[in-house]
Amino acid sequence: MNKIRPYHFALIGAAGYIAPRHMKAIKDTNNLLITALDKNDSVGIIDSYFPDADFFTEPERFDRHLDKLRRAGSHKIDYAAICSPNYLHDAHIRLALRNDAHAICEKPIVLNPWNVDALKEIEAESGKNIYTILQLRLHPSIIALKKRIEAAPADKIYDIDLSYITCRGKWYFISWKGNEAESGGVATNIGVHFFDMLSWIFGKVQHTTVHIREKDRAAGFLQLEKARVRWLLSINENSLPAKVKSAGKRTYRSLTIEGEEFEFSDGFTDLHTLSYEDILNGGGFGLEDARSSIETVHFIRNAQPVGLTGDYHPMAAIK
Repeated sequence: MNKIRPYHFALIGAAGYIAPRHMKAIKDTNNLLITALDKNDSVGIIDSYFPDADFFTEPERFDRHLDKLRRAGSHKIDYAAICSPNYLHDAHIRLALRNDAHAICEKPIVLNPWNVDALKEIEAESGKNIYTILQLRLHPSIIALKKRIEAAPADKIYDIDLSYITCRGKWYFISWKGNEAESGGVATNIGVHFFDMLSWIFGKVQHTTVHIREKDRAAGFLQLEKARVRWLLSINENSLPAKVKSAGKRTYRSLTIEGEEFEFSDGFTDLHTLSYEDILNGGGFGLEDARSSIETVHFIRNAQPVGLTGDYHPMAAIK
């Protein structure tokens, strides 16, 4: 696409938690948010970025507006950023491509592996691209770790523990996030980007075991080409280590490799902007990049938990 003007963006899911990062990325890359959609109208944050953007609460009127812009030629939408609930990503990607726009979709790009195949067909038919946000792949510390692993002996197998606890209140279970059919469950909703990161660095998934799968936590084991991974994901405050609780914190993230803590807490501020820059410069991550993590979380969601047997995460025993 030859840029003769700022790119025109639409945003679907403007009232969500992650939407401001997309607004900032659009502004930081000197482009324009033309129109936005959300069934909720608590979207005053738009004023901080693009106060002139049109806003809709009904998808039918929003779709009509995109069509009118497309028919107006130079006013058409070039990219649609999708920050809607997980189960609507597939439909909203299709909406974008129908309106002759590329799609930039939050993770998980879809909930099921076969949705990836269907979207690949539509992508080919439309001539438009479908991108997903896999921002951990752009984190400087994680890029450095990938290079370190690539430089290590090829037969080296690493022992890894991944722990991510981010406490959520009662609201979570009333929202779409607490509905497994809509969010994919806790492992999908808060874990998919970690599974992507691990397989990107340590190779393909060879075997998966699920030890625990509950509405507020999940734990299991992944055998990757170059790593054995024990993982725990939780939104339950009781999962927090005592020292974290006593410090009054409600989030705990830890990745240990061969018993050594890998620190990547900083450097998250501008990763969405970096993602947009990558996409707009001809890069970006597409459907095939997302496939492995989508297959992993789909398996976890549908597996029969085996309980605390075998090589399970030590924090899985905390209730």
